[in-house]
Amino acid sequence: MKNEIFLLNISGQDKPGLTASLTAVLASSGAKILDIGQANIHDTLSLGILFEIESGVNSSPVLKDLLFKAYELNIQAKFTPITLENYENWVSLQGKDRYIITILGERLSAEQISMVTQVISEKNLNIDAIKRLTGRTSLVKKDEYPRASIELSIRGKIENKSELTEKFMQISRQLNVDIAFQEDNIYRRNRRLVCFDMDSTLIQTEVIDELAELAGVGAEVRAITESAMQGEIEFNESFKKRMKLLKGLKEEVLQDVAVNLPITKGARRLIDTLKSYGFKTAILSGGFTYFGHYLQKELGIDYVYANQLEIIDGELTGNYLGEIVDGNKKAEYLQEIANKEGLNISQTIAVGDGANDLAMLNLAGLGIAFHAKPKVKDNAQSSISSIGLDGVLYLLGYHDKHIDLLE
Repeated sequence: MKNEIFLLNISGQDKPGLTASLTAVLASSGAKILDIGQANIHDTLSLGILFEIESGVNSSPVLKDLLFKAYELNIQAKFTPITLENYENWVSLQGKDRYIITILGERLSAEQISMVTQVISEKNLNIDAIKRLTGRTSLVKKDEYPRASIELSIRGKIENKSELTEKFMQISRQLNVDIAFQEDNIYRRNRRLVCFDMDSTLIQTEVIDELAELAGVGAEVRAITESAMQGEIEFNESFKKRMKLLKGLKEEVLQDVAVNLPITKGARRLIDTLKSYGFKTAILSGGFTYFGHYLQKELGIDYVYANQLEIIDGELTGNYLGEIVDGNKKAEYLQEIANKEGLNISQTIAVGDGANDLAMLNLAGLGIAFHAKPKVKDNAQSSISSIGLDGVLYLLGYHDKHIDLLE
């Protein structure tokens, strides 16, 4: 006998046992559930059940029973017949590519969400699910660290990913919101290593600039640093020039700078959460091992690769030991650590702000430009500029409840 397919949409005040009551009615008639989904906003339920049932004798009574049960529960029920052709077309979509779009900001406005979803619509992509990742916001109490994030699961064929990313970047610049675009694949759900630049990423300063101030050459070094971060001069050249200017600085000054390093907002929350969920972490820095090792102890970082200062008789010589850790070297260390941990490079994340971070940002499975220079943002896979470093957790799909559980 021919079967019929119906979509049952339920809306109304949520209450315990609601789903159990409705599925019990379907079970009594031998219905087969083809799909089910539920969302709850402010205790208001939206539930959809797609089911197949034998037509004729069985279908009419079950629809009546469902309507009666909905009346008992004081909820609204709506039935939509689905043709076999429409159902099979829907099933065929499941093989299409899937992507995740994460929207981040201190607050999210209707305009921001509207413009992002308009781009999705223009590209003939379907939104399968929308999920809020941050906790509920009070309208009365002031939040000392406001942040909001939602995750959109989308499906469809994207002909030009760079064009889509550029549209999101334009919205990001125009409306001060972060929009991250990722493929929803097995690697995205199984990241295991996060590598950080140090200066202006993990900490909110350029250490070499602070040392230069104490050495009385602040202006000269700051100018070279900025030029290097903007990508105007080659990193190795800038590094050697700045090191020469630090000659004669006393070693005890390094300790004073280390204990006063301004750790970036959200960094502790991020790294504590990553450690709790079994991630490995690393500092890959064009800065100095002296400060990298201090942060390693302070935050519980697993690996540190940076430049080593040469110190003789308690003073900086203006030289360094070993190879310079430049952009290419950072990418090499990222690959080296991944190999050591037995990870595919797609399971890695790199976070940085400067031009010398681009090589590792582009090598990693997910590269994140953090409060970065324009050139870096324009060439990175994703960026975070509106909130703190713990925004990385939302790009990984973590909800605040997964994070706060550990605090």
